[in-house]
Amino acid sequence: MTAASRGLFGARAARNFGRGWLLAVFVFLYLPIVTLVAYSFNNSPLPTVWGGFTLKWYVKLASDREILDGLGLSLKIAFLSATASTVLGTLAAFTLVKYRRFGGRTLFSGMVNAPLVMPEVIIGLSLLLMLVALQRTLGSGLFDRGLMTIWLGHLLLGMSYATVVIQARLTDLNPQFEEAAMDLGARPLQVFVLVTLPLILQALASAWLLTFSLSLDDVVVSAFLSGPGSTTMPLVIFSRARLGLNPSVNAVATVIIAVVAFCVTVGSVLIARAERKRAAEINAAQRGAA
Repeated sequence: MTAASRGLFGARAARNFGRGWLLAVFVFLYLPIVTLVAYSFNNSPLPTVWGGFTLKWYVKLASDREILDGLGLSLKIAFLSATASTVLGTLAAFTLVKYRRFGGRTLFSGMVNAPLVMPEVIIGLSLLLMLVALQRTLGSGLFDRGLMTIWLGHLLLGMSYATVVIQARLTDLNPQFEEAAMDLGARPLQVFVLVTLPLILQALASAWLLTFSLSLDDVVVSAFLSGPGSTTMPLVIFSRARLGLNPSVNAVATVIIAVVAFCVTVGSVLIARAERKRAAEINAAQRGAA
């Protein structure tokens, strides 16, 4: 075998190994999800024994008030925390990128990034102690454990993740677009709304989806900050898992997977279409200027 043949064989073997490794990773990540979806149609009450195809667990899911109430609360908190996290993350990222020097910048950056590396147990415990102190000082009411307290905990986590995603996009943004808008007489707020915001729209959507997912499946922080009558869906599933799961849990998980997949697909299509439209407008403007 010649050196060229050995080199070609080695390159082919390396390529096949890389493809095989990638396939193994995808199987490892997605096979449990596919199995969960399949067993949501299982006729057997045992979640690991196949007993035939059925839709009865989806029918029972419609009358399972505990899971439905937990799902509704989780979706509400996830929507509110994702929206607020994206707004606050945008402001924090804009401050860190556009204002390189200001008093307390290092402390501000550290406080924004701290929840990313801090264990959720510590975050949940510290927030719980803070809420107990506020209740003793101000009395019960606003800070009673429930939707508001869980939302605050998820907001603390989500804002950090949103800031990282949006900050990365702002860092790569070409400043000439904003400078051109200011040269044409646009005010700072107009530059942000008309120029910067459309350019970072994809990052905003990514940050929103990421923080929505993080809030929807959070267990640790929710366990510390939830109270009577405010049990989220992950906590319901976790409590039932201690007694043994049944296919109704698989059914609600399948519904969530379908909804999330649909939203991600629609969002990706809309974002890609907007990006192509904006790129076409930029090219047309450049050809017109030339």
